[in-house]
Amino acid sequence: MNIRRTMKTRRAMTAVAITTGLVLTVAGCGGGGDDDKSDQGSKSSASAKGDDGGDDKKESQAPPADETLAESKGDGVTLVINSAKRDEGGFLTVSGKVTNTSGGLWTGGQWRGDEKELQKNGGSIAGASLVDEQGKKRYLVLRDTTGRCLCTKFEGGIDSGNTADWFAQFPSPPEGTNKLTFQVGGMAPAAIELSESE
Repeated sequence: MNIRRTMKTRRAMTAVAITTGLVLTVAGCGGGGDDDKSDQGSKSSASAKGDDGGDDKKESQAPPADETLAESKGDGVTLVINSAKRDEGGFLTVSGKVTNTSGGLWTGGQWRGDEKELQKNGGSIAGASLVDEQGKKRYLVLRDTTGRCLCTKFEGGIDSGNTADWFAQFPSPPEGTNKLTFQVGGMAPAAIELSESE
């Protein structure tokens, strides 16, 4: 008997709670005339902002395109450098895009470098270097203990007309050295300026 009474009491209390919630919701949605006026006022002020070039223009702006630090052509491709940033831990990461303009498959084999250790990297950007002309130093792409570069490997190559992202990590030059020259394969050297990590 007690279980039945308890169940009936719970059902009744649940029904009362639901009903109260619905009544409060309807009352909250019910309109006072002042709310409608303030909504109309905010709508008209929003459209006024749109007319004079306020907030609406900010929303419609396209996201900024990747910044181009340098561009180089050769080896059947166009190489673009979009970023050269110092990372925590003493690294410098250079990244960008490469577009195949050769009319055939481009594998990146000529960019892997001449060192015997780099041959196992296959088509990659392992042979890239950064030259600090003022400090008279040359920085090579970092490698792990097995000789694999900390860089992009172009596995399968890049078809004609296609673009691929790439990156390469180097030891970070000393603070104050911000202008370097990026070199890879038979590409023309590209002068870049470093930016600090965010």
